[in-house]
Amino acid sequence: MDNATHSVDEMLPVPKLFALGLQHVLVMYAGAIAVPLIVGRALQLAPEDVAFLISADLFCCGIVSILQSLGATPWFGVRMPVMMGVTFASVGPMLSIAATHPGVDGARMIFGSIIGAGFVGILLAPVASRMLRFFPPVVTGTIILVIGISLMRIGISSIFGNPAVPSTAPMIVDPANTAWLEAAKAAGDAVPPAPAGLKLAPSLPNPAYAPVTNIVLSLVVLAIVIGFARFAKGFLSNIAVLLGIVVGGVIAAALGMMHFEKVASAAWFAPIRPFHFGVPIFDPVLIATMVLVMIVTLIESTGMFLALSDITGKKLTQPALSAGLRMDGLGTIIGGIFNTFPYTSFSQNVGLVGVTGIRSRYVCVAGGAIMVVLGLIPKMGALVEALPTVVLGGAGLVMFGMVAATGVRILGRVDFTTSRNNLFVVAISVGLGMIPLVAPDFKMWLPHVIHPLIDSGIILASIGAVFLNVVFNGAGATEAELREAAMAGGEH
Repeated sequence: MDNATHSVDEMLPVPKLFALGLQHVLVMYAGAIAVPLIVGRALQLAPEDVAFLISADLFCCGIVSILQSLGATPWFGVRMPVMMGVTFASVGPMLSIAATHPGVDGARMIFGSIIGAGFVGILLAPVASRMLRFFPPVVTGTIILVIGISLMRIGISSIFGNPAVPSTAPMIVDPANTAWLEAAKAAGDAVPPAPAGLKLAPSLPNPAYAPVTNIVLSLVVLAIVIGFARFAKGFLSNIAVLLGIVVGGVIAAALGMMHFEKVASAAWFAPIRPFHFGVPIFDPVLIATMVLVMIVTLIESTGMFLALSDITGKKLTQPALSAGLRMDGLGTIIGGIFNTFPYTSFSQNVGLVGVTGIRSRYVCVAGGAIMVVLGLIPKMGALVEALPTVVLGGAGLVMFGMVAATGVRILGRVDFTTSRNNLFVVAISVGLGMIPLVAPDFKMWLPHVIHPLIDSGIILASIGAVFLNVVFNGAGATEAELREAAMAGGEH
């Protein structure tokens, strides 16, 4: 069967394209909105700016999905049914930037590093397939496992409260102590001057940390997701996380935890303006950090494209693979320009192609068009931004846990019985990935310039896994192993 008549290139009737495209959108929607919400709130941006990030992300998801599936010149686009979304691998480094540079400047640093990494990604695309031997399942499984474990902290903090944010930390400063200190300062010469930097220590339990209402609501959301995943069939089972978020939002609104003033004031239509937060800041170290994420993304996308080739029966040529990987780089540049993040193919949508048997790439083009329209409706972004973090926390336990479980599933195909070396690769790499989670101040005496590079457990685990695999096993991964790992993939 030639390309002109292959099922991948089949043009379906418009009503069917819309219905199947909407199905792809719903399957990926929960994952698509998670990253802008997490990063926007970590940057401490205003609610309207977080809502804008969500709209911009939906818009760019659509644009990049259309370009990847439809193709843009012979050099960009794999021309297979692919839905593109923000890679969770980029969240750790972006949160590190947000922690040290909150606000608009942090956003400009993030977007600058993303644009720089996108250009490098385009240059790396033709040689990415030659790097496959450095990423056997023991490496990719370990990296995805650490990504999931690192993200779990976000879901848990969304439920109970973020210890790093004073308003939701477990302990707060006793107002009586604050009043005494102010009185002591006002006493003048009667009391010795306070040393520079003197601050009161939190000593009272914070009522805003881990309230029972939040715990119960998150458990309800979790139960709804489990219920749909266990008892629903087909499509409803595939969108269990999204349904949990929707029902959780309805409950939160009924309890008065969700406010709609911003939704009411948001426009029905608004274009996505490039460089909304100003000119990006291009920091070489931050770009290098994001390039490491880009390399992981390219390898992951290669596995997805190989899996799609098997599912659709369309041979993946070397030029088509390079064009698909270049599109990952170009999509990342587009993301940075339009105030969003690095993009990769969403594995749950690859799985949906296999489940439905619909191979036409024009279905994902239709899905991309729907995402573009959603991104141009600010009320949609404002509605998502209005969701209480606790609702997303309950769903996040599932989403991020599924990422970790995907890593475990890939590692389940690794030979640990006859090759003890693989145990060392996983054990040490996971340990490296845990350092920033367990000891976030470990870098305090190291040169400040390298902090962004080592502040992400995902980056440390990735570097460690690749290096240790070469030391213990050499560099001998095959294309078949990468394809097999990708087909074991889940929510990431």
